[in-house]
Amino acid sequence: MSNTSNEPVPGWVGGFAQSNPAFAYPDPDLKSLPMLDNMDNIDKLERMQTVQWPEFSWLTVLGDESSRCYQMFAPQISRIGYTNEGRVYSIICPQQGTYSPLFGNLNVEVTVTGQRGWVDESAKTMAADMTVVGKVWFTPDAKENKLVKTLMWLFEQTGWPFPFDKDHAIVVQTSRDDHADEPIFPVAKGEITRFKSPDFARHEDEAWDVANVEVQIGEIVSTGNALVDEFNQLVIDAFNIGAGNLLANGSQLSWNVWFTAPQYVDQEEWRDHANFWRHSIDVDHKSPDGPGTDPRYFDGTKFKPIDAIVDEELDKIGEFIKKLLRHL
Repeated sequence: MSNTSNEPVPGWVGGFAQSNPAFAYPDPDLKSLPMLDNMDNIDKLERMQTVQWPEFSWLTVLGDESSRCYQMFAPQISRIGYTNEGRVYSIICPQQGTYSPLFGNLNVEVTVTGQRGWVDESAKTMAADMTVVGKVWFTPDAKENKLVKTLMWLFEQTGWPFPFDKDHAIVVQTSRDDHADEPIFPVAKGEITRFKSPDFARHEDEAWDVANVEVQIGEIVSTGNALVDEFNQLVIDAFNIGAGNLLANGSQLSWNVWFTAPQYVDQEEWRDHANFWRHSIDVDHKSPDGPGTDPRYFDGTKFKPIDAIVDEELDKIGEFIKKLLRHL
């Protein structure tokens, strides 16, 4: 639950942000801190800020700024956890369901693979570094889709992995925005200044604080099987039709994270958070704290997939099935 009073809970001590001069803005250097696994230090978490309004933005046509879309992912999915002194030990990032015109519902998750940083509640600011991967897999009800059922059966005959759950998800690499060879990227204070956000994507009158993240989407991680990799790319391509190139190779994904006021951490709930959300999305087809918004352009017009592209991707899937049949 969010801190509805929008006032920090008692207990803030602070001091970690000031423990090393290199941590300071305008260019926080966090290299003296190790990149930590996101779940290894849950027992150290004492305070957190939750993201009530995770506002994402990306270009639906790469290179065309006029195609920029804005979408709020489901509220409360993201949060940053830290000690009373302000050392960050865990960052939870978004997960939600999305619809593919070809495959039905898919899960997409930004999985944090490493993090480090600090929070300063007194100054209402923070600085952190993260490494993440994108993960995409089919929801249970997608398996009722005739095309998905056919593909699953064919994959079962070959014994090859099929992305039917998170353990077998398609993994998409990410990097620092405009630095494809740098996997670590920052979480910085304030809103993104590279582009202007529309009023419907801003929450300055209701949020306690705001930070921003920018990441570049890379290639899918190879499974070592050329045909499986080809299929996984087809799934990502189909996903991108419905999501406006959200996970297209080279896409620059940006988000402003608007926080509610600091609150205490329930460490057991933190450990269970991802599974709780995944179950809700799989079973109920909605996030437990309410839905996000549909992707919209700056003027509020909703983004819609192009049917002709859907037909083109369906032809590609047909050609892939022919290749798969030759391996049976």
